[in-house]
Amino acid sequence: MIAIDKPFISDFLLKSIEEFDLPVIRTEVASNMIGDHPIHWISEEDARNRLRSNPLEKVYTNSENSIGWLEQNAKSTRFPKQIQWFKNKVKFRELMSDSFPDYFFRGVSFEELRGLDLEPLIFPLVVKPAVGFFSIGVHRIEHPREWDQTITLIESEVEKWRGTYPREVINTSDFILEQCIEGEEYAVDCYFDQQGKPVILNIFHHLFSSGKDVSDRVYCTSEQIINTYHRGIQEFLEMVGNKTKLVNFPAHVELRIDSSGQINPIEVNPLRFGGWCTTGDLSWFAYGINSYDYFFNSKSPHWKEIFKSRKGKTYSVVVLDNNSGYDESKIKCFMYDKLLKDFEKPMDLRKVDFRTYAVFGFLFAETSVGNEGELTRILTSNLREYIKLKGA
Repeated sequence: MIAIDKPFISDFLLKSIEEFDLPVIRTEVASNMIGDHPIHWISEEDARNRLRSNPLEKVYTNSENSIGWLEQNAKSTRFPKQIQWFKNKVKFRELMSDSFPDYFFRGVSFEELRGLDLEPLIFPLVVKPAVGFFSIGVHRIEHPREWDQTITLIESEVEKWRGTYPREVINTSDFILEQCIEGEEYAVDCYFDQQGKPVILNIFHHLFSSGKDVSDRVYCTSEQIINTYHRGIQEFLEMVGNKTKLVNFPAHVELRIDSSGQINPIEVNPLRFGGWCTTGDLSWFAYGINSYDYFFNSKSPHWKEIFKSRKGKTYSVVVLDNNSGYDESKIKCFMYDKLLKDFEKPMDLRKVDFRTYAVFGFLFAETSVGNEGELTRILTSNLREYIKLKGA
């Protein structure tokens, strides 16, 4: 069954729910978001009974906002423990510590950050909320002299985002400090089947504009990326699954791979694919893989067959976060038509209320080999060329 919550449900996910008759828990929020679409509703009471009576019940969430409902209504099941293993980054590091014994991390409270003794820390490091989402409050600190300035930024971000997401999604009362993991960053949509075997549905290269960049601007997938890293990531996921005994469990996994091929975990996001219906939907636009159908109906991609018709193509999701430096209250509109003209083949555009979420939208695009410059441009753009200010 599916738990639907804010901030967003895509038309593609909604269509998939209807097509495959996937049951949706009828919470007040889900009812308001879905409206009168003819879908398979189940009551909250029936959902609780299914969770308690069937330890193998499959659950997918479009949003981590649903975590609170699951923690309250599935207390006697496997889900609350599994969610906390992954959602809390300190607990996740503790879980993985025997496999990565030399990895430095430390949990601290928000109040401790300002006056923390820096002597025992290892720089460069990353500081981020222990329970977080969407790179909010995430900063890389190269040297102790950058500490105070960075903490000031974090304090302002905490104030800005306060109340935007539930505490189960972003909780800035505790932070994790961890060493910087070298290498390229990748994200994986997958699920662990009824036997605990991981099934990879897509692999994305998370592009960054610089070593200091921690944003979520561009994620790319291609035949080369999947063929290069599938085997190693499969083995890594098997290790995670063996530690946690996951079954019938979808996840969005983030990791780094260094020049020697060593895979180091960043985080595992439980019971969902990429946030805001991004990477889960992109698998369909890129490869014809309906991630929701594959999870609920226990299917696996046939990559060799898929790639026969997708030679020389890269598929990307572009997160149009507001990095312009303009306060949302000063912005009149975002010029989406101008943005679309700067891409070879836009596949889907999803507009977002940027005054609420500080994101203008999400663009899915297909790029031919040799035209990667369009991705480099948007990766390094502050988006001001697409923004019209009030009074301008």
